Amino acid sequence: MSTLPPGLTETGFFGNVLATFDAAARYTSHPQGLLDQIKYCNAVYRVRFPVQTGSGVVVFEGFRAEHSQHRLPGKGGVRFSEDVTQDDVMALSALMTFKCAVVKVPFGGAKGGVRINPRSWSESDLERVTRRYAAELLRKGFLGPAEDVPAPDVGTGPREMAWIADTYRAMRAQDRDALAVVTGKPSSMHGIPGRVEATGRGVFHAIAQCLSVSEDVRELGLSTGVAGKRFAVQGLGNVGYHAAKCLSEAGAQLVGIGQREGTLLDPDGMDVDAVAAHRRETGTLRGFEGRAHFDPDPGAVFRCECDVLVPAGVEGQITADNAADVRAKLVVEGANGPTTPEADRILRDRGVLVIPDMYANAGGVTVSYFEWLKNINHVSFGRLSPASVRDDWRGGEGQRGDGRELDYVRAGLDETMSWAYHEIRDLWRARHLPDLRTAALVFAIDKIAESYRIQGVFP
Repeated sequence: MSTLPPGLTETGFFGNVLATFDAAARYTSHPQGLLDQIKYCNAVYRVRFPVQTGSGVVVFEGFRAEHSQHRLPGKGGVRFSEDVTQDDVMALSALMTFKCAVVKVPFGGAKGGVRINPRSWSESDLERVTRRYAAELLRKGFLGPAEDVPAPDVGTGPREMAWIADTYRAMRAQDRDALAVVTGKPSSMHGIPGRVEATGRGVFHAIAQCLSVSEDVRELGLSTGVAGKRFAVQGLGNVGYHAAKCLSEAGAQLVGIGQREGTLLDPDGMDVDAVAAHRRETGTLRGFEGRAHFDPDPGAVFRCECDVLVPAGVEGQITADNAADVRAKLVVEGANGPTTPEADRILRDRGVLVIPDMYANAGGVTVSYFEWLKNINHVSFGRLSPASVRDDWRGGEGQRGDGRELDYVRAGLDETMSWAYHEIRDLWRARHLPDLRTAALVFAIDKIAESYRIQGVFP
């Protein structure tokens, strides 16, 4: 019988992940010892470090969880939030392990965070905090191109990744692969075009693939194809914005947007760029000009009359308390862990199809893998075509190659999201599994178990 390691309980976000894992593991035939190795975190680092800020010396708390080292390096974002906890990074690192396995990216899962509200600190203070956090991770072996590779997450972006990469280069000047220590870097630091949009674009591809299967779509009472579908997005950050942008460009109608301050609703559709510009300028959805109605209840987005709902904020948004209110026929998890296990069961019983996070938002780690490969191999994909090589020799300095690199990235992402969906969908149908989440986890468990057996760790 499986038991939790000392100090852990079956509660909270990580407890939800463990419960979901156990539910899926019942559909596998792997021995309990192997399942326990796959299930729990290999290593968790908690650190407190002082930083000289503009308001004096402040002590910050940071975390890094390496859930699985069946493949190296570990891969996962760094979250800057005053709400981040050790439980959060453990849960998110586990989801990263399963996500990488679902899209067959050869990484283990990891996640990190610092308890800080980035909006409350100056850029120079944030730089000091980021660099000190990176130095602490490196000192304990939780950072390196072949060990553990961070990426952006809530509260961080290309700027923070540039600071981490520069800190690593300064401390490991002899490492010729130093730029591969993080992904999601600015293009000026050998990042990759298409990384910022990748997670949201991947969500779009997940929806498009699901809506292309006539049998599944018919069960939902929908027609095939994205065009004409009404959708709502909870969370208009990077993931939500790019998912909404791609869906709108494909002919779908944005009828609801939820944020912490409330929900914007318009059954006739909204322009996502206009809404995003308004929120950047004012800091709120309130006061948006046009026909849209503002509801001060953030939960109103879940009651929005739509075909597709994309929760793209943070974890634990669809719960047992509001799952019965969801009006969408298809829920696509742009965020990590937005649906609790209890809510998952309610949605399934109501006939709502949920496309799980470990597949739906895997676009980010897929393109991160492309960036890591680019940095490890010291070559841009855009320079591999004969035309781009000729341009460089003629003094074009790769401008055309950069455009081709974006084409390659998008094509690779599209192909990955396509075959991954049909692999887990076919497993779901062939083995009569309860839902797509179970199918995705069974698929991931089987892939990770295979890796351990190849290494000779388990018979």
